[in-house]
Amino acid sequence: MKRISIIFLQAVIVLIGMVALAILIWFPLTEGRATNLDLFSIYFDSFILYGFAASIAFFIALYKAFRLLGYIGQNKVFSSNAVKTLKSIKYCAIVLSVLIVLGGLYIMLFHNKEDDPAGFLAMCIVTTFVSIVVATAAAIFEKLLQNAIDMKSENDLTI
Repeated sequence: MKRISIIFLQAVIVLIGMVALAILIWFPLTEGRATNLDLFSIYFDSFILYGFAASIAFFIALYKAFRLLGYIGQNKVFSSNAVKTLKSIKYCAIVLSVLIVLGGLYIMLFHNKEDDPAGFLAMCIVTTFVSIVVATAAAIFEKLLQNAIDMKSENDLTI
């Protein structure tokens, strides 16, 4: 790939991270319960803290994707580091999907009876599906890349 396209994709990953961080900071202020609370009570709510903790897996996966693009830019895509990076992206996506399902179950079981959790649960379903797709794609790419590395090392031994 051309260097400019790698830099563009890395910039997109950084932009996604910045937007996600802005949403994490801004969203609790707009949430319905937050209208009568002070900043400390808003950001130290147990469910908001759970959302912050669960987002760590997302940001680790973004960082690993950024590193993977760096390997591609350095023509080191057929290396064990690239396979390890894809494996960690896969694990981050799996962890994120499990944490999203747990958060959805918590809201479904313990929500205020006056609130309608349908929108939140729909978002949980969609984001869980996206996380599973990312984990599946990373697993497929990891296996393909590992097979290519194995074939390359076999060819290097026969020469």
